Order: sequence, then C-alpha cells, then structure tokens
Amino acid sequence: MRTSSQLIGLLNFLTFLASIPILGGGIWLSSRANNTDCLKFLQWPLIVIGVAIMVVSLAGIAGSCYGNTFLMYLYLWAMFVIIATLIGFVIFAYAVTDKGTGRPVSNKVYQEYYLQDYSGWLEERVTSQSYWPKISSCIRDSHVCGKLRRDFGGIPESADTFSMRKLSPIESGCCKPPTGCGYVYQNETVWIPGSGTVGTDLDCGRWNNDQGTLCYNCDSCKAGVLGSLKKSWRRVSVINIVILIILVIVYVVACAAFRHDKRMDNDEPYGETRMEKVQPTRIHF
Repeated sequence: MRTSSQLIGLLNFLTFLASIPILGGGIWLSSRANNTDCLKFLQWPLIVIGVAIMVVSLAGIAGSCYGNTFLMYLYLWAMFVIIATLIGFVIFAYAVTDKGTGRPVSNKVYQEYYLQDYSGWLEERVTSQSYWPKISSCIRDSHVCGKLRRDFGGIPESADTFSMRKLSPIESGCCKPPTGCGYVYQNETVWIPGSGTVGTDLDCGRWNNDQGTLCYNCDSCKAGVLGSLKKSWRRVSVINIVILIILVIVYVVACAAFRHDKRMDNDEPYGETRMEKVQPTRIHF
C-alpha cells in the first residue's frame, strides 16, 4: 500500500473520531430539549452531521485501503458538503443567539431575564402560540421548579440564602416573580405581595403560587428559555468550531495525498521531470 494511501486512511480515521464530539453534542442537546431547554430543533441537524461524518469517513477508509477511486471521490465531495454545512450551522447558531443576556440584580447573585432584550428568529419561535404552550408544559413536567426547593429540618432556606444562589435562566425566569414586583419571599416557589404597590410589569399579575402555574406564562420565563438556549447552543458551537478546524486541515491534507496518488498512477512522479525520446532526424549531404 502506498504511503499516501496509508495517510488518507489515517486521516479518515481521525475524521471518524472527530464525529464523536459532534454526535455527542447533538445527543446532549437532545437530552436538554427533553428535560431543560424544551426546544427540539438544533439537536437533530447536529446528530445528522455527526452520523454523516462517520459514514463518509468509513467510505474513505475503505477507499484508501482497497484503492477504490470511486469511494475516494465520494469521500472528498461528501466531506466538502459536510464541512460547508457545518460552517453554515455554526454561523446560524451564533446569528440567532447574538442578542440578549441576563441582567444583574442588586444584592443578588442570580440574574434576571427580560424578553425585550431578545429578538429575531429564535425569539419569535419560542414565543409563538404554536410553540410556547408545548415549551411551558415541558418545563412544568420537568419539575425544574420543584427541584429548586431546599429545606433544613422542614424549614425552608432564608431569603438571604436564596439570594446568594446562582439560578439557571429557567429557574430565575419561571420559578419566581421578577424582583421589581415587590413580592416577599416565603420559600423558593411561594411569594406573597409586599406591603407596597406591586410593580407595573405584566408578569407581576401573571405570577401565581399554584405550583402548576408559578410564572410559566410570564415573559420572564420565555426570556429564561432563550437565555438557557443561548448558553447551550454557544457551548456546543465552540466544540463544533474546534472540530471544524480539524476537519478542514484533514480535508486539505487528504486532497493533497489523493492528488499525489493520481499523479503516481499517471506515471508522473512528484519532483521528477518526464523525458521523451526524440526521433533523430536524417542528415542529407
């Protein structure tokens, strides 16, 4: 087997390994879609890309081992399409999560999230009437707010202790009323109106101590979902960028090795000049 063919086989094995983090990222997003973020969209393209890289890498390994030119051409073209798709995927993930972040709250460790800080395709998808009832139901069924409660000997933690907790975006937006509403802490998911006027935020009237309602219909809850999605998608995108760089390098080297093989097949050794015999001409005296 030629050295270049061995190199191509090794590179395909590396791309096969590179597909594992991409597939793992898709599976991780899928688990969060079922339990935390509750938006089933981004994980499936990622899983498809990971599986595609695996299959194409196996085709490249077979092509390099058996000298099958068709499989090598298939590998190179398919990998080009996959790399282009992955680039588009990374750009899309960053583009739809470029706006919005948590706002700090005075004397609190956790942040609060506001729907007006978000806009664009993802915000419209999350807040649409066709999606939000399913998302809010998913959050309710995941019992994320119930898991927020802590007690010590049957006594809930104090308001000061709760204010020092680092809440997730969904816990902050869906499981308690906004701080500006002026509600008084009883426990993590029970708050009562204070002695002053309740804030003018519409979410102040949407809050309900019923454990099946809480703030699941609040704009702050929608913003919390968007904040959680942004963190998840950005985290996976960082991994995808690293894998993308590796794939591009491997692809360029594989193309060079394949061209070298083709040159050898055409009796055009690299670095040598082809010589042709010249028929001597007759000399007439």
